[in-house]
Amino acid sequence: MWTGFVAKIDKTFRINDVLYEIHRDISVELPVKRLAQIAAFSEQHFHRVFHQVMGEPVHQYIRRIRLEQAGNQLMFDVSASVQEVALKCGFQSLSSFSRAFKQQFGVAPGRWRKGDREMQAGDYLLDPEIKAGYERIQHKTLPEPDIVQIPPQMVAYVRHQGYGRSITQVWRRLLAWAEQEQIDASRQLGLHHSNPAWVPLSQCRYVACIAIERPIARRGFVNTLTIPGGLHARFVLTGVYGELLPYLSQILESWLPASGFIMKTTPAWVDYHKNQFLTEDDGFELDFYLPIGYY
Repeated sequence: MWTGFVAKIDKTFRINDVLYEIHRDISVELPVKRLAQIAAFSEQHFHRVFHQVMGEPVHQYIRRIRLEQAGNQLMFDVSASVQEVALKCGFQSLSSFSRAFKQQFGVAPGRWRKGDREMQAGDYLLDPEIKAGYERIQHKTLPEPDIVQIPPQMVAYVRHQGYGRSITQVWRRLLAWAEQEQIDASRQLGLHHSNPAWVPLSQCRYVACIAIERPIARRGFVNTLTIPGGLHARFVLTGVYGELLPYLSQILESWLPASGFIMKTTPAWVDYHKNQFLTEDDGFELDFYLPIGYY
């Protein structure tokens, strides 16, 4: 039993290294041979292990995150052509991108950009707590952000698929690990890889992180990555569970198109001063960082 547990942890942290490489720059080619080398597996074994750990084949995973990012770019980078978005998100031709996009989202890229998109069955407003949060904040005025340059930040992290109260268990595991390793866990960050407005909550990817100054000595279910620095819009947000995703939706759909900026392809993230997944009153106080650039 113990041997099997250790083997599972070993596979997880090797695949985490691959995920870091994939998400670092989705516009570049990601040949399976190189990803297998990063994981230190043969290509054949890598395919099996990736599917086992992630629940889907590696090619399908890469295509899905590229399409999700393309959905964001089409909506929020109006200066770029559909072909430019396709290339930026790792597709080699407009025709292959258009076919894949329509298969994923049910509409052609051009129609999606015009707002003629079909919401997924997992639309976040189907969650009653998030729907109630949306109703509470929909008439509130967004706070004006600061435009700031952020240095890279090394973190210890645990990945999680699915956005909901199950994230609480991930945070508890991470904090228990930090206490055991005598690592300061006072600065807690969360990476948001997915836009829940059109990615079903069960497929949204979230990363629970604590800031560290040096790589961790022993890897297992907890690993190390560096959150990219650069230009960000920082929003100071407060509320209770269910309100954060509607706030993020407002930022992307209302503030960003009128801001004069474009959203970059690195993940958005939050710096918790009060973590909604760990408080008895479900409250949050946080800084939301949106990576941005100029047209």
